[in-house]
Amino acid sequence: MTTKRIQKVAVIGSGIMGSGIACHFANIGVDVLLLDIVPRELNEREKAKGLTLEDKAVRNRLVNDSLKTALKSKPSPIYHQKFADRITTGNLEDDIAKVKDVDWIIEVVVERLDIKKTVFENLEKHRSPGTLITSNTSGIPIKFMSEGRSEDFQEHFCGTHFFNPARYLKLFEIIPGPKTSQEVLDFLNGYGEQFLGKTSVIAKDTPAFIGNRIGIFGIQSLFHQVKNLGLTIEEVDKLTGPVIGRPKSATFRTVDVVGLDTLVHVANGIYENCPNDESHDLFKIPDFITTMMENQWLGSKSGQGFYKKTVSAEGKKEILSLDLDSLEYRSKKRASFATLELTKSIDKVIDRFPVLVDGKDKAGDFYRSNFAAMFAYVSNRIPEISDELYKIDDAMKAGFGWEHGPFQIWDAIGVQKGIDIMKAEGKVPAEWVTEMLASGNSSFYSVKDGATYAYDIPKKSQEKIPGQDAFIILDNIRTSNEVWKNSGLVIEDLGDGILNAEFQSKMNTIGGDVLAGLNKAIDLAEKDYQGLVIGNQAANFSVGANIGMIFMMAVEQEYDELNMAIKYFQDTMMRMRYSSIPTVAAPHGMTLGGGCELSMHADKVVAAAETYIGLVEFGVGVIPGGGGSKEMTLRASDTFRKNDVELNVLQEYFLAIGMAKVATSAYEAFDFGVLQKGKDIVVVNKDRQIALAKAYAKLMAEQGYTQPLQRKDIKVLGKQALGMFLVGTDSMEAGKYISEHDKKIANKLAYVMAGGDLSEPTLVSERYLLDLEREAFLSLCTERKTLERIQHMLKTGKPLRN
Repeated sequence: MTTKRIQKVAVIGSGIMGSGIACHFANIGVDVLLLDIVPRELNEREKAKGLTLEDKAVRNRLVNDSLKTALKSKPSPIYHQKFADRITTGNLEDDIAKVKDVDWIIEVVVERLDIKKTVFENLEKHRSPGTLITSNTSGIPIKFMSEGRSEDFQEHFCGTHFFNPARYLKLFEIIPGPKTSQEVLDFLNGYGEQFLGKTSVIAKDTPAFIGNRIGIFGIQSLFHQVKNLGLTIEEVDKLTGPVIGRPKSATFRTVDVVGLDTLVHVANGIYENCPNDESHDLFKIPDFITTMMENQWLGSKSGQGFYKKTVSAEGKKEILSLDLDSLEYRSKKRASFATLELTKSIDKVIDRFPVLVDGKDKAGDFYRSNFAAMFAYVSNRIPEISDELYKIDDAMKAGFGWEHGPFQIWDAIGVQKGIDIMKAEGKVPAEWVTEMLASGNSSFYSVKDGATYAYDIPKKSQEKIPGQDAFIILDNIRTSNEVWKNSGLVIEDLGDGILNAEFQSKMNTIGGDVLAGLNKAIDLAEKDYQGLVIGNQAANFSVGANIGMIFMMAVEQEYDELNMAIKYFQDTMMRMRYSSIPTVAAPHGMTLGGGCELSMHADKVVAAAETYIGLVEFGVGVIPGGGGSKEMTLRASDTFRKNDVELNVLQEYFLAIGMAKVATSAYEAFDFGVLQKGKDIVVVNKDRQIALAKAYAKLMAEQGYTQPLQRKDIKVLGKQALGMFLVGTDSMEAGKYISEHDKKIANKLAYVMAGGDLSEPTLVSERYLLDLEREAFLSLCTERKTLERIQHMLKTGKPLRN
C-alpha cells in the first residue's frame, strides 16, 4: 500500500459535495469518473427536443447539471477551468462497471444508511480487489455501512470525510471501520496530507466524528448563552470573528451560509446518539431555532436566516438582523466592547486571549463563559473521540477555519487559570488535566528543536507530534534560529546554508523596514550562506507596498523622497534577481502589488495552490512601480515569436495590469504571465511550502548557481504599440467603460510598456524600462484623483473609480 499510486478515482454522487470532491481530485491531476443516478422522467426542455429516457443526454442529465453548477459557483471549486477536462461523467446504470479500473471509489450519496448500503452492494459487483472504497458520510457510523460486504471490501473500507467546500477547507477526517487495515489508514493519512493538501486526522467512529462534534457543540453552546448574557447576534458575531482568529462570518453568518437545517440535522444526531454526553441537553434545539426551522428561515438558501437582505422602495440595499427575543428583523446594530478596544494594539491573535478573559464588561463575561464551556467539553472528549488532544485542535483549525484550537487557546490563557475560570463558571475539567499539572507538565504543548510536542495522556509526558518532518514551522524556530531582525522583517536560519526572510509588518505590507530587511538578508546570504527563501506563514504573503507611506509623501509633495523610495524598491527587486545566491519566493494567499513584484523577481517561485496573485496598482490610481511594469514588458518580449503578432502578445500583458487581474489560484497565474511555466512550481499543501522552497534553493546552489547578467535585450515596439494603446484607451473612454483618470493611468502604462515613443522596435535594458516606470509612477502621484483613490483604499480597503 505504501507504493500505491492514485491515478483514477470514482466519485459516486454529484451533489455539491460530490462535485466538489471530484473537482479537487482533478485539481491535483487525477483522472475522475463522476457518477450519479438516472433521471426517472423527462424535463420540459427534453420533451421539447423530443428526447426519450434512453438518450444519453437525459440519462446523464443529473450528473452533468450538477457538475456544471459546481464549476460556475464562486468561490470556484477548481484551480483552473481546463482541469475540469479531467472529469468524465456517467450514470450508475450504464457506467458502474467502469469502477473496476479505478484506484479509489468515494461514495458521496444522500445521508441514508439504506441507500448507502444498496450503493455499496452494487459497487462490490464491479470493484476490483484491493481498490480503496470510502464514504464521505458526515455522521453515519462506519461500522454499519460495510456490514455484509466481503473481507477485501471491509479491509479497504473506511470513512473519508471532506469538509465543504472541498478545495478550501483543509480537514480530512479518516474514520476506520471494524476491519479497516492499518496499511489503508496509513496510506490515506499520508495521501491526504501530501497530495490533497489536507490536514489528515484519524478519528474514532463516534457521532459527528471530531470536527462536527466540537464545532456543533460550540454553536449550540452559543445558542444557549446568547439570551442568558443579553447579547445580540451582531455582538456575538463581533466577539467570535477575526478578533479571536475565526472567519469573518463568525457564528450566525456562518450558520446562514451552511444552512440552519444542516446544523439542526447534525445537532439532533448527536442528541439522539450520545445519551451519556455530560452536555447532552445542550444539543437540544432551543425554541427560537425551532421557530426559525418552522418558518423556513434557513439562511442564504431560503433568503433569510439570522440575517436578511432587503431592498427598499428607493432601491437601497440593507442587511437586517434577527432580534432573538421578538423574532422580528430590524436594522443592524453596531457592536462595540471596551475589552475589544484593549486588543487593538495586539497583532498576534494568540496574545489576545489573556486580555479577553480578563475583560470587565459583557465581552469578558462572554469569553469566560464560552471558553469555560469549551475547555470542559474538549477535555472530556478524550479518549471518547480521540486519544490525542492535538487532533482536536487540528480538526477545528482545518475544518472550521479557527486560527487556534481549543487546547492552544487554553495554553495561551494558562492551564491553571483556565481551570479557575471553569470553576467560577460551574464547569469541571476532565481528570487527566489536573493529573497533567500534578505530573509537572504546565502546558498542553511545547516546542523543542523546532518541533511541536503535545502532552500524551497515558505516558504523562510531552511527546513529539508525528508527521512534522516534512514541514518547517516558522513559529517554532523564529526565536532560536533568528539571525537578524528589525520592525518589519526577521531573518531565520533554515539550516543547510539557507536563510529565510519573513515579513513581520501589518498585513505583510512592504515598506522601508521590509526593504532594508530584504537587502540585509541578501547581504548575509551572499557572505555566509548559500541561498535565500522569502516566505512567511501568515494568512497572506503580502498585500503589497505600504501605500500609506506613499500617500503621506505625495500629500506633503516630498517628491524627491518619494522618487528615492520607489527607486529603493526597484533596486531591491533587482537585487532579488541579480544577487550571487539563488532566491526563492514562497507566495500564498493574497500576493498583491509589491508582493507580486517581489515574487516575479525571485529566481524561482514555489507558490501555494491557494495564491491570489496580481498587479493591482490601477485600483489606487498608479501603475506597478516596483519593477512590475518593466517585468511584464520583459516577459512579453520573451514571448514574442516570429509567427506571433507581437502587438497582440504585448496587449495581453498590458491588460493583465490594466484590468488589475488577480489569479484565483496559482495555476491561473501562469495564464497571466505572473508565474512562468518551466521555472515556477505549485505546492498543494501550504504547510510543506517553506521546506520545499528551502529544498529548491539548496538544489540550485548545489548545481552551481551563477549570478545572472542584467538584461539589455528587451524588445520594445515604440510608437507602433503606443499608438495602438492610445487609440484603445480613447475608445474605452468614449464608450464610458473607463473614466478620464483611468485613461490617464492606462496611457502612462502604455508609454512604459511601449518603451516610450521610439520610432521603431528597439532592444532596451531593464534599467531603461525601470526609469520610465518610476517616472510614470511619480507623475501619477501628483494627480489629485490618484490621492483620492489611495485615501479611499486606506479608509475602506476597497478601490475607488473616479
